[in-house]
Amino acid sequence: MAEHDIIDRFFRALKHSPFIMIGLDDTPDHSQPMTAQTLEDRQDALWFFASRDNRLAIGGPAMAQFVSKGHDFFACLHGILSADEDRAMIDRLWSKQVEAWFPGGKEDPKLLLLRYDMESAELWEGDVSLTGQVKMLFGGTIKPSEAGEHAEVSLG
Repeated sequence: MAEHDIIDRFFRALKHSPFIMIGLDDTPDHSQPMTAQTLEDRQDALWFFASRDNRLAIGGPAMAQFVSKGHDFFACLHGILSADEDRAMIDRLWSKQVEAWFPGGKEDPKLLLLRYDMESAELWEGDVSLTGQVKMLFGGTIKPSEAGEHAEVSLG
């Protein structure tokens, strides 16, 4: 399996359900759900619109978890969360959904764009083959080739 293929599948799954649980490594705070913004030409970063008073706003090393809408793709990501003050990036990622959270629009003083530079990821795709599904139904042993894919990747 090529690392690039499973990363592509992760980003496709993220497009269908862009919700990620993310938390900072160096705080006692729990992870929180955020809506990930992605770019077609970048598979090493995610962006999140947040309020400047959000506990993630301080940035730093962070761990994120993802479960696809169909519960057949899982990801655990590690990287660095930081403020992204690039106005062009805010314009590029802006949407009606984001606008609903920030009544002041792109000029809302509380608006903060966070960039999550992914350094590493562990990805699982639970796409059990038809043969594997039949074996599961009757209590048979499933071979690893019938159970989906798993990869540990370095992105940084």
